[in-house]
Amino acid sequence: MARPLRFRYSPATWSEQRVRRKILQPLRSNIGATAVAPMFDIGADWETHRFEMQNGDVALFARSDDDAYWMGNTETPSSLWKTDKFGWREVPYHVSRWAQRELLATLHEEDPWLADYPHLSWFFLPVFMSKDGRESTRAFFREHAAGFPDAGRRETTRFLERFLETGALDEYRHVMSGKLGTSDHVDRVRMSAAIGEFVAAKILTDAGYDVVPEIEVTTGHSLDYRATDDETNVLVEVTRPQPPKNRSAAGPVAAVRDTAETKVNGQLAAHGGGAVLFVDCSSFRDDVWNAVRSERPDVRHRPAVVYRARPNGHVEGYRKGSVPLEFDGTIEFLD
Repeated sequence: MARPLRFRYSPATWSEQRVRRKILQPLRSNIGATAVAPMFDIGADWETHRFEMQNGDVALFARSDDDAYWMGNTETPSSLWKTDKFGWREVPYHVSRWAQRELLATLHEEDPWLADYPHLSWFFLPVFMSKDGRESTRAFFREHAAGFPDAGRRETTRFLERFLETGALDEYRHVMSGKLGTSDHVDRVRMSAAIGEFVAAKILTDAGYDVVPEIEVTTGHSLDYRATDDETNVLVEVTRPQPPKNRSAAGPVAAVRDTAETKVNGQLAAHGGGAVLFVDCSSFRDDVWNAVRSERPDVRHRPAVVYRARPNGHVEGYRKGSVPLEFDGTIEFLD
């Protein structure tokens, strides 16, 4: 399975003739590539190329006198196979900006409705335009409302757009966008779990905390977030139960308990305590959540916060144990 888009770096001199011989001709023979004029100027001392394939793939190539960068959601020409890969922040600014403009324009041509959500489009661009995941990741937002029940795609996308435009996770764009995956089919359970991490980040950010994802701990595991402010330094692990109709649990209360227990017996057990467990029930419909909010089941870990977020921004839930976080009204607590 291909990973989110990254650049390949070639520390060599590329002439126009070499580009045609080593890149265009092999791609044309294999998958019907055509060289087309790039849509945007790159600026600075770079020459640019855009290649479009009969199957809808696209590739970009930027070259200067001494080096070059390749990015594409298609097969890589053999002349670039042994080149190193770099992230969006690790390449020259003009190259990164040009590639993003080219790919965003293509994304919005293919899925025009996403143009209304510019920051979300930019943030998830590495998967929205990836080789294997470009159809499934867009469909997850378009057809599955990003995993929120009883909601439309625009309502849920607007919810995430408002959070992402704060820039709280911009520095971690590659790892966080990659959580959606790049499989060729919609895995709603896994993708919804990924969105649960964004919901948790929004709750923490709205409460005034800075968040850093993927915190490695001494056990060799990683916990989802470190939340900090001037007085707080807390680790947070997030889990998202599946709606009961999608699993073998007897009901919503059992779904919450069983999912939390899996997490408690995994990363949290190895970590040895101290982290706050967030149990995100945002995949639950109203009637399912009402059963949980009525009983407020224990989750075999303390401290813990069990909650459900809606795309209109409202979050309600309950706490178990002494939670070392202040939520400043971001969660309407039932306890």
